[in-house]
Amino acid sequence: MKRFIPFVKSPPVVSVVRLQGMIAAQGRGATLNDAGLAGMLQKAFTKGKPKAVALAINSPGGSPSQSSLIAARIRRLAEEKEVKVYAFVEDVAASGGYYIASAADEIWVDHHSIVGSIGVISAGFGLDQFIERHGIERRVYTAGKSKSLLDPFRPEKPEDVARLKDLQEHIHTAFIDHVKARRGDKLTIGTELFDGSVWVGGQAIDTGLVDGVGHLVPKMKEIFGKDVALRAYQQRKPLLARFGADFAADVMAEAEARAAFARFGV
Repeated sequence: MKRFIPFVKSPPVVSVVRLQGMIAAQGRGATLNDAGLAGMLQKAFTKGKPKAVALAINSPGGSPSQSSLIAARIRRLAEEKEVKVYAFVEDVAASGGYYIASAADEIWVDHHSIVGSIGVISAGFGLDQFIERHGIERRVYTAGKSKSLLDPFRPEKPEDVARLKDLQEHIHTAFIDHVKARRGDKLTIGTELFDGSVWVGGQAIDTGLVDGVGHLVPKMKEIFGKDVALRAYQQRKPLLARFGADFAADVMAEAEARAAFARFGV
């Protein structure tokens, strides 16, 4: 006599992608970039036919281009696979970190999470007086009058600063357009939202930058049921880094990341 095995329904799957660290095209340690995340994101959106992808974000920002590329990849995969994306901010999702968070369909924060910093920043040093005091002569030869733009070993030129500000305005406008396109009518305040300010927890809810206070595991259980299966995805360290190679470079990368997070008090 044949025995019939009753149909057993598998629990819904949610892929959990951890995005931790600075955003940069190249770097050591916890650095986020499109090339490094491509394979992991592809698996997260396809393996096991997930019902959703949850992004656990903790980033003070970094490269505008890499932020845009990562966000675009997330949206492209979400639309191709018809998978909803939820972002969960831990300590901070500022500047490029928020750019990536806003690629999600919903953004959830902790009461103490910091979000925003929708702006563009460039920083450097002027060393022209230092080398002059030490009898050092700077020799630069270029073809193209703007080739040595903002050379730190030469006196700052007003026209160079004006050119930099023009570049920043173009990047800033693209950032604003992205946030407006993603958050739409949820945004509740005007231009001051895009002046580089940051907000904490409930403040961010009032601006429309985020949807509410909520943590990843309980929120996913609330939406998909208590039996939801959470599958974690995280960037793997390079082989040499796993064996502690190039210790000095790792220390410098860690110091840079700590300085970036420290700007937001975390």
